[in-house]
Amino acid sequence: MSSSSSSPALPHSAVLAWWLTAWLRGHEQTDHVLDALADDTHLLEGGSALDLLARSRASGASYAGLALPVDGDPLGLGGPRDFNSAAMEAGQAVVAGSLGLVPEEKGETVQWRAFAAERRQLPDVGEADRALREALLGAADDLAVLDVARWRPEAADALMNLHQRPRLDAPLGTPPRCVDLAARGLQAWMIVDLALEDDGGALSSYEAERRRGLLQPLGRAARRAVVAACSPEVWPQ
Repeated sequence: MSSSSSSPALPHSAVLAWWLTAWLRGHEQTDHVLDALADDTHLLEGGSALDLLARSRASGASYAGLALPVDGDPLGLGGPRDFNSAAMEAGQAVVAGSLGLVPEEKGETVQWRAFAAERRQLPDVGEADRALREALLGAADDLAVLDVARWRPEAADALMNLHQRPRLDAPLGTPPRCVDLAARGLQAWMIVDLALEDDGGALSSYEAERRRGLLQPLGRAARRAVVAACSPEVWPQ
């Protein structure tokens, strides 16, 4: 996740998945999409932002979806191995039909490497939404037991202010429910990052490991929420 503790932002792959989908479905004009992607200067490796759009359309894709894999949980990936390996290393990727795109930050630009991609299985929006709500409730109880307000007051404040969600610039055609879910997933992700920063001032390796274990379900639910919100194949009809 690209973020600061005060202003979390969607990963590059989530931004591209949303805007590429809007363009492929005719909801957004090319110039507007290029302007949106210009904020981080998204380019196809060896080409331009326009080449990135054209390559996606040439693959026959009608939408683009997000992957946020981590070790032990290749969320959003379906293969083949070389694409999965690159996506795992980057921690994110876009799947557009048979095209896989993996970002690499190079200076002020985000360059996308193209791979072959295969079908994947994802949690749907309703499932991801329910899991996130349950994980937030569980995390609030666990962090209260661990006295998060003492060792990481920013995380406690974020948990107490869940209604103050990040504002996301979503393109036309993105379901409002998915924009909301992405914002809540991003918010939960930020809480995990804050709580685990420097291991939350843990006094022992046991305590640090315990905190990581308690927060793992929330981190997993947060990633699933963002992936479902940015993957049109599981959007509500």
